[in-house]
Amino acid sequence: MWVMADSLFELPIRTLAGEPSSLEAYRGRVLLLVNVASKCGLTPQYAGLERLQEKYGERGFTVLGFPCNQFLGQEPGSAEEIQEFCSTTYGVSFPLFEKIDVNGAGRHPLYARLTEAADATGEAGDVQWNFEKFLVAADGEVVGRFRPRTEPESAELVAAIEAQLAG
Repeated sequence: MWVMADSLFELPIRTLAGEPSSLEAYRGRVLLLVNVASKCGLTPQYAGLERLQEKYGERGFTVLGFPCNQFLGQEPGSAEEIQEFCSTTYGVSFPLFEKIDVNGAGRHPLYARLTEAADATGEAGDVQWNFEKFLVAADGEVVGRFRPRTEPESAELVAAIEAQLAG
């Protein structure tokens, strides 16, 4: 079922509306990929993610949200419900994609690649919870992994984004 691809940009994904897509449109941009959920204690991170998008978007940065219902069923909504919640509650303007699995046997190939990256402590493997963040350089290399409790506007994440945009 899954397609092998040479880079993250080639992996098939679907938009929140269910249309076939890929990350190819984002090649050359610094990306922050985040597994998101609407009914989580960390859901307010949407606000910080949107502020990052607004602050750095014109400099070649994009947040990409991937709804996931694997953590205590905290993203139960339909695509329409997710879109409505994100836009009305947090004014989300960054792209959201189809609900996927980030762990386990049904893990999406994108997350199979992302979870090979280690965090600051050297730990790779499964996503720990909603709002885990993966920083991807303009060339498609995963250059940072930030665990769920790392706020979007934390000093370490902002520094990593700025370093990629400067590079």
